[in-house]
Amino acid sequence: MSASSTPTNVVFVCKKNGGKSQLAAALMRALGDGSVQVTSAGTTPGGALNVESVESLAELGIDVGDEHPKPLTPAMLDSADLIVVLGDEAQLPDGVTVPVERWITDEPSERGIAGMERMRLVRDDIRARVAELHTRLRDA
Repeated sequence: MSASSTPTNVVFVCKKNGGKSQLAAALMRALGDGSVQVTSAGTTPGGALNVESVESLAELGIDVGDEHPKPLTPAMLDSADLIVVLGDEAQLPDGVTVPVERWITDEPSERGIAGMERMRLVRDDIRARVAELHTRLRDA
């Protein structure tokens, strides 16, 4: 997709919209070439962003600004060209007609890894997936 084309609208979804979907959205925005419009949402939004997620992005020079957990809405689904669901907890409503990808991301806590070490591994897994998706969408 060239920069002069209409941006592809990608909605990143996880259960709480406090960590993984926010990471994916921020990482995609940071690529910043205008070829992808990004939204993130949760199927059951939490009350705040995961502090370690925000800190892991700051380590890369990415500021999440005033982002906050948001509910997934019918308008988001209708405007999406692609929905990416992160993890296996979030479930989309029936009747979604746009393409959906589900990313089962690395979960270091299953290996006893916690704290910022865990979050960096999660971030880096999502970062690689976002980069691959960005390339795929840009070249489509």
